[in-house]
Amino acid sequence: AHFMLKEIISHPESLENVLRGRLLVGEGAVKLGGLEDIKDQLRDIKKIQIVACGGSSYAAGVGEYILEEYGGIPTKVDVGSEFRYKKILFDKETLYVFISQSGETADTLAALREVKKYGGLTLGIVNVVGSTLAREVGAGIYTHSGPEIAVASTKTFTGQLGALYLLALFLANQRGAVQSENQNFAKELLAIPSLARKILEKKSAIEAVAKKYKDAADFWVIGRKYSYPIALEAALKLKEVAYIHGEGIEGGELKHGSLSLIRENFPTIAIVPSDSVYEKMVSNIQEIKARSGSVIAIATEGNNQIKTMADDVMYISPCDQLFTPLLSVVALHLFAYYIALARGCEIDQPRNLAKSVTVE
Repeated sequence: AHFMLKEIISHPESLENVLRGRLLVGEGAVKLGGLEDIKDQLRDIKKIQIVACGGSSYAAGVGEYILEEYGGIPTKVDVGSEFRYKKILFDKETLYVFISQSGETADTLAALREVKKYGGLTLGIVNVVGSTLAREVGAGIYTHSGPEIAVASTKTFTGQLGALYLLALFLANQRGAVQSENQNFAKELLAIPSLARKILEKKSAIEAVAKKYKDAADFWVIGRKYSYPIALEAALKLKEVAYIHGEGIEGGELKHGSLSLIRENFPTIAIVPSDSVYEKMVSNIQEIKARSGSVIAIATEGNNQIKTMADDVMYISPCDQLFTPLLSVVALHLFAYYIALARGCEIDQPRNLAKSVTVE
C-alpha cells in the first residue's frame, strides 16, 4: 500500500545485505574492503567521534554503546548541525565516523570537510554509492540497503546499525578480543534477520495496538541503555509520519520532571526487553501506572509478567541484549506506520519534509 510498509518489510533483507560477504562467523571476524587502506591506522585509535543527523544520529547512539561495550573504545556522538560550529579539539588518535543514508546531508558533509582540514582519520557509513560523502570521506562501509523511496527512513536505519555492529567486531578483533566471544557475537548477529522476520509475521497484532492509540496527541517513548536511542528513533517516526508529538527519553529521567505530564490520555511506549536493565524499566512502568498513565510495552517473548503491568504488549524474539535494538526498531517502525495509516496521513511524503536534507 505504501513504500514505507514495503521498506519496513525489507528490514531483514537490509540486514542480510550489509552482513553478506563481510561476517565470517567461523572465525568470529569481519572482512571490510572499504577499510583496507586504513586498517593499520585503526589499530592505534584511542577514541571515536561519530557525526550524523536525524535518524542516523540515533543509529549512531546505538553504535556508541556497542563500540564502547564490545569494541572497547570510548565513543561520542554529535549532531552534524552542532558539531560544525563547535571548537574541534582535534586529536590524531581519534577516528571520525560520518553516517548518512543519502551521502548528501549538508550538515554532515560540512563537518566532514572541517575534520579533513585538520587531517583527521575519517570513515563513512553511507547507503548511496557514488554520493558526495562516499567520494570525499576516503574510507568507509556501504550499507547496501538499496533505494529507499519513503521520506521516513526505515530499512536504511537497520542497514546503518548493521554496519556499526560490523565495525565494533572489526575493532574488537584488532584489539585481541577473545575469539570465542567474537564467534558468539558473529553468530548472534547473523541470526537477527530471521528473528526480524518473526516480528513482521505479527504485524496484524501491532496494527491492532496502533489503531487503539490513533487519537493520542502525545507519546513518551522510554528506554535505557541500548534501547534509549531506539526510543528517540521511535519518537521521530511518530512525528514524521503520524504527525504526533513523540518524545524519547531515558527511563531513569522520568522522575526528573517528565512524570508531571503523565495522565490518562498521554500513553507511554516502554522498550523493555529482558536485559540487564529490565528491573529498572519495570520500576519506570510502575511509576507511570501509579499516575494513571497507559503503557505499551516492547518486551521479549516468553515474558508474561509484563502483561500484568502494561496495557498492551508487542513482543520481540529472545536474543543477546546487545542486539535487541535491531528487533525492537522493527516493531516500532510498524507501529508508527499503522498509527499513521489509521490517522489518514500522507505516509510516504510527509508534509514539510524531504528525503535528502541538502541545505543547512
